Amino acid sequence: MAADGLRHEFKVVVVTGVPGVGKTTVLSELAKIAESRGVKIKVSNFGTYMLETALKEGIVDDRDKIRTLPLRKQLELQRLAAQAIVRDAARELGSDGVLIVDTHALVKTSAGYWPGLPRHVLDELKPDMIAVIEASPEEIAARQARDRSRYRADMGGVEGVRRLLEEARTASIASAVHYASTVAFIENREGKASEAAMQLLQLIEKL
Repeated sequence: MAADGLRHEFKVVVVTGVPGVGKTTVLSELAKIAESRGVKIKVSNFGTYMLETALKEGIVDDRDKIRTLPLRKQLELQRLAAQAIVRDAARELGSDGVLIVDTHALVKTSAGYWPGLPRHVLDELKPDMIAVIEASPEEIAARQARDRSRYRADMGGVEGVRRLLEEARTASIASAVHYASTVAFIENREGKASEAAMQLLQLIEKL
């Protein structure tokens, strides 16, 4: 950990975006570009870490069921996931490495919206940057409809996505205040994921 305790030795970039925005695709492109430029990164999916913990406890059998769990259980899974992500990154990254955390700033649950980056998660991650991947509500709704591997029927169509985009942007800015993290908004236009990835990498290199 950095001497001042406010940062880890490695840089931490939290990448958020509403479901269907193409975050995973952008981060896949980012990993390729970073490798070609000699930038050492580790991409960790927050939901995957939560799912692995939940599966071990036998409380879900599907990623999308996590957001239907009681909120106190979700909080516990969040904390454990954040700790595991940092622990794994500390083993794999040096002071010149970059941890990329793929997550959501806001999650739509059966009990209302739930912050994906509350204080107890931020205290573990200590992000240098929060990057928000965005696209038009129409593009996102269309991508959600095409992705049959995930259940997103409760997202509310184009208008539901539009509201979630606005609220997620606000949530990302609010989370950034706790650790004086920079905030970047990156548009992922249809078929332009590599351009979005390059823009993100250029911002990371300036940290």
